[in-house]
Amino acid sequence: MSVDREEMACGSGASSASATLPALEMDGLCKRYRQGTTSVVALQQFSMTVQPGEFVAIMGNSGSGKSTLLNLIAGLTRPDEGTVRIDGEEISAMRDPRLTHFRRCKIGLVFQAFNLIPTLPAIDNVRLPVLAGAPQGPLAAEELLRLVGLQHRSTHRPDALSGGEQQRVAIARALISQPSILLADEPTGSLDSVTGQAICRLLKELPRDTGCTVVVVTHEPEVARWADRVVVLRDGRKLTEFSTDSLQDAGALAARYRDIVSGASQEGDAT
Repeated sequence: MSVDREEMACGSGASSASATLPALEMDGLCKRYRQGTTSVVALQQFSMTVQPGEFVAIMGNSGSGKSTLLNLIAGLTRPDEGTVRIDGEEISAMRDPRLTHFRRCKIGLVFQAFNLIPTLPAIDNVRLPVLAGAPQGPLAAEELLRLVGLQHRSTHRPDALSGGEQQRVAIARALISQPSILLADEPTGSLDSVTGQAICRLLKELPRDTGCTVVVVTHEPEVARWADRVVVLRDGRKLTEFSTDSLQDAGALAARYRDIVSGASQEGDAT
């Protein structure tokens, strides 16, 4: 099935028209899965708005619905209820061919496991989305490697790179089409603490350096503290959200998170 010309139209990054719109809007998202004869609610009535250039962390323990939410934002799965809009376009209603092209144009994905091609050098791993049909953004692969501090490692294959270097290559790859939004799934989960903090610093600088919006899902306060705002998930529900401006360090954020989750548990027990 071909995609018509109107559906294929897709600019790189945030356009001047979309700059006045939220980068991401989610309204009333619900997702259920079947386990045998049982219906499991993974996400229920989730709503959130993210502005252009914002860095938001979605925080929760295993099973809280973080990965389900990320898949819904990326258009990798569809909600049972609710809508997802990126730059004002409702991706939850798009047909598959248009959704695939939209994802290549507008969404960058960074995974915990890096997902680099082991036989390709760093420079070709960064170029790979363009070879697969994504548009080339204004920054070439060489410039993106320079942006993430790896211009001197461009010819090295993944097995010759450290974990932190591989994640930097993965971030450069996600930026090749100048996406409007970059989604990162536990981006420091496979890294040591020092390297993980360096990756967080890089993610923090991306809105300034590239204009993209960053959404990270994590269970680690050390990662969430770099965000402008933290959204707390528990059992598929959004408990609350808060700014990180007044929090001095990861310890203060962890304490705030524990208070929120503990309060929700006590309310659940009372009912």
